[in-house]
Amino acid sequence: MARESLASKQERAALIEERMYDYYGPGKASLDYRDPFTLTVAVVLSAQCTDAAVNKVTPTLFDAFPTPHAMAQASIPEIEAIIRPLGFYHSKAKSLLGLAQAVVADLGGEIPADIDLMQKLPGVGRKTANCVMCEAFKDPQGIAVDTHVFRIAHRLKLAGPSADTPQKTEDILLKVFPHSQWGYINHQWVHFGREFCRARNPRCADCIVGDLCPTRGQWE
Repeated sequence: MARESLASKQERAALIEERMYDYYGPGKASLDYRDPFTLTVAVVLSAQCTDAAVNKVTPTLFDAFPTPHAMAQASIPEIEAIIRPLGFYHSKAKSLLGLAQAVVADLGGEIPADIDLMQKLPGVGRKTANCVMCEAFKDPQGIAVDTHVFRIAHRLKLAGPSADTPQKTEDILLKVFPHSQWGYINHQWVHFGREFCRARNPRCADCIVGDLCPTRGQWE
């Protein structure tokens, strides 16, 4: 099969996003949060864990430590006691305490609306920073590539085999989709990945973008 040109991918991506928007609208965050700080905390907790599980513990966590100042004064055992149902709660508790302390000490107690500064915080990588920039600040600087977005980008062949990391996958998606759509992609694709393009037993026959998918039916 001939290699698809970037222009062709952009045309196909435009049709895909049109279908996604018709079906999901701009999308909705799967994680519950109250402000940029609590969203950052929720995204850190969601690593290797379902959003549903995170949403079960965050109300208690946010009530106990609603601000960076409050969490910065907590102990790791206090945080662990609340997030214990989640995977890797030892390391996540350490990250949350370090995150809160860094925000208080270095950033005036506020999560910065700056993707580079955000990534200097403990536990915050590019995916988390992208999520917070898109959702909390409505200022997308990239596309958050989680397991759903990575899987879907490759199944739709918008990203090729050489895009074998989240960063490389994001790089090509930023070329394929215009900036005006960056804030929608993660929200829409997370819901699409749960409803249609599932890791196991995807619903290819019913897929809303099936006719635009070069690998349709290969995953059933």
